[in-house]
Amino acid sequence: QVQLVESGGGLVQPGESLRLSCAGSGFSLDNYAVGWFRQAPGKEREGISCISRRDRVRRYADSAKGRFTVFRDNAASTVFLQMNGLQFEDTAIYYCAAVSNAPGGCTLGSPTEYIYWGQGTQVTVSS
Repeated sequence: QVQLVESGGGLVQPGESLRLSCAGSGFSLDNYAVGWFRQAPGKEREGISCISRRDRVRRYADSAKGRFTVFRDNAASTVFLQMNGLQFEDTAIYYCAAVSNAPGGCTLGSPTEYIYWGQGTQVTVSS
């Protein structure tokens, strides 16, 4: 069974960091571009970052630039999202998603461009 499994979410204070992980189960994630999305209550799901299959392309939403870093360990079939300087507005459920072929290496466009999705991990930033 093909599935993605996210982990690493939690409750942190403003300014702290978290590292999210996205692991492929039942397939090799290194053949897929991976995107990170988040959805806050009452808001649409938005693309935060993505990484191409061979790590030649990395993209970030403006809200993530300078604070978040996406990287992958293909040997471990895992993609990571390092989030530093977390802020209240980063509170959301974070999802990873995968697609075998993505225009331009990876895309932060419509979530419908991705085929496989994880169950999500909650990130809460609160003082």
